[in-house]
Amino acid sequence: MSATFRESYQDEEEQVGSFPKDFGYGDFEHETDSNRVSDDKPRILLMGLRRSGKSSIQKVVFHKMSPNETLFLESTNKIVKDDINNNSFVQFQIWDFPGQIDFFDPTFDSDMIFGGCGALVFVIDAQDDYLEALTKLNQTVTKAHKVNPRIKFEVFIHKVDGVSDDFKMESQRDIHSRATDDLIDAGLEGVHLNFHLTSIYDHSIFEAFSKVVQKLIPQLAALENLLNLFIHNSGIEKAFLFDVVSKIYIATDATPVDMQSYELCCDMIDVVIDLSCIYGSRDNPDVPAFDNQSSSIIKMNNSTVLYLREVNKFLALVCIIREESFARQGVIDYNFLCFREAITQVFELRFKHQKLEALEQDSDNASDYRVNAISSINGSGSKNFELHIGSKSSMG
Repeated sequence: MSATFRESYQDEEEQVGSFPKDFGYGDFEHETDSNRVSDDKPRILLMGLRRSGKSSIQKVVFHKMSPNETLFLESTNKIVKDDINNNSFVQFQIWDFPGQIDFFDPTFDSDMIFGGCGALVFVIDAQDDYLEALTKLNQTVTKAHKVNPRIKFEVFIHKVDGVSDDFKMESQRDIHSRATDDLIDAGLEGVHLNFHLTSIYDHSIFEAFSKVVQKLIPQLAALENLLNLFIHNSGIEKAFLFDVVSKIYIATDATPVDMQSYELCCDMIDVVIDLSCIYGSRDNPDVPAFDNQSSSIIKMNNSTVLYLREVNKFLALVCIIREESFARQGVIDYNFLCFREAITQVFELRFKHQKLEALEQDSDNASDYRVNAISSINGSGSKNFELHIGSKSSMG
């Protein structure tokens, strides 16, 4: 095992660079303009009343804007489309709608708006009188579900910072009860709404958007299976696969997500990026700070270790490990290399799937191609990983 371990790191001897200010979404390292397949990305619609915080959420999560800077944002008066184009797992569009939009206006094209929608996020200001917002929510869900029954409906009970836990719980119960009753009265008792308590001043907005984005990732089951195998064979308590730019976790293992643990992992990513910016090489400022040498170990005072490793230039694996388990770091590192190789295979299968989707427009056999590609994505990556991964008992 030791020979394999050393050999794997010979290709990683590259200098760490600085983190450019305009670092954002771009091509995955295996993608080029020539081989990227232009497909219709799923859409996330941001809706709600005026001044509910929709644009602030978008800017903080996907454009790294400071929460305090959002105080100077002007109210949205037209649909703003934002293309989020990261690696093959994080690809979608966000449409930010003005609060005064009228669904009964004859110029409003419901089929075009809701037809390609994957998720609809409705933002409710918890610190304001939300009765009008609930009426708008009911109209929105009714119209959207009629056009596209597959839409995932997410309700962000927003601006809950600075209020008591009792107020949060009472607001959530009241909004949940009223919204559900309104849907039943409208004959939509089969429609399910997911509720999230959010604020741009803490990590709750990132955690809530993580759950929204995960529902748009076809390979989620394969990624979760890989993470389950990884932590089981490595003695790890919890693992997150993070999109470094937005700090959204695109997958985690089957164990429950503890908010405090998630916050620690988010803060760790910030620490790694900030230190790379400060102490990285100044000779070439265009080289990104997060590269294939990026890793970090933070030992907590509660006998817990936070361990970060780079998966690719936009993805990071952050693990929570007990100190006694981290004593076998060689096993964890070996299993991580197997995990990263499996992730690469899932990416490659994703590219093949995209190409097959493009062929659908000109092929009568498109449905068979899609089934085969999705089956490969959900099976091959995790199967290969299971065959090669080292176990705690055998690697010791």
